[in-house]
Amino acid sequence: MNDAQRLHARGFTLVELIAALAIMAVLATVVVPTVQVQVQREKERELRAALREIRNAIDAYKLAGDQGRIAREAGSTGYPKTLEILVSGVEDRRDPKRGKIRFLRRVPRNVLHDDPRTPDSETWAFRSYASEADAPEPGDDIYDVYAPSRQLGLNGAPYYRW
Repeated sequence: MNDAQRLHARGFTLVELIAALAIMAVLATVVVPTVQVQVQREKERELRAALREIRNAIDAYKLAGDQGRIAREAGSTGYPKTLEILVSGVEDRRDPKRGKIRFLRRVPRNVLHDDPRTPDSETWAFRSYASEADAPEPGDDIYDVYAPSRQLGLNGAPYYRW
């Protein structure tokens, strides 16, 4: 075998390289959308968990007020005025030591919010008790929270409707 034959036997032909690239391109067109759906599914799972956690804390705050455990102003709805109150806590009127009742350890972040400089509690939109369900507006209290994004979820519903 001479040197030219030896070099040719070790390398790939142009056709083999093109075929390999074509196979990789087909695989990439299948894998990339699948990965994107998985990433979106994970964000949606985190969004659901955060919404559930905040909503449960709001409901617990309201219940504590209804039970007389926390002070309420006359004429108030009994819902918290800010999300920070759920973290910092309020004095338990039934506790002889006047300890605080805390409803959240921290305010969960809206994973759909892009700006990392925004405080976690400002990544959500709020609905007050006085506003309509189909046209949520902020007000004197926080009756509900939602993600203000107009994007559609994998289920076809916009995130602000979750």
